[in-house]
Amino acid sequence: MTRTDVKVRYLPESKVLYPTPVSAASGVESALRILEGRWKLVILFHLFGGKVLRFSDLERAIPAISQKMLIQQLRQMEADGIVRRTVYPQVPPKVEYHLTDWGQALCPALDALLQWAASREEIASGAVEST
Repeated sequence: MTRTDVKVRYLPESKVLYPTPVSAASGVESALRILEGRWKLVILFHLFGGKVLRFSDLERAIPAISQKMLIQQLRQMEADGIVRRTVYPQVPPKVEYHLTDWGQALCPALDALLQWAASREEIASGAVEST
């Protein structure tokens, strides 16, 4: 008699995070809630690539944003774990911002989103040329 428990293996558990459209929609909604806000994506693009920027550098890089709005967006991103804030105890105060590893992991997803948007423009320009 042979032992079947040695020969038969269990199937590995599925690695699908969102098995239903409802759970997928919920996941997308929670991700977009983290990134919602007019300036968050702009701030992210300035911090990608391991850049460490001071508050004043971000103000200069995004001239259309008010100081109050920049502070609010950075605080929300810090609370969500996307941005890390480092305060140096000196006079005048020095505050630097950089992306956490989790925030940096957004880079490929946002690059894919940019490529997706560019493909629409290519399709639109191709459709105009063909008519």
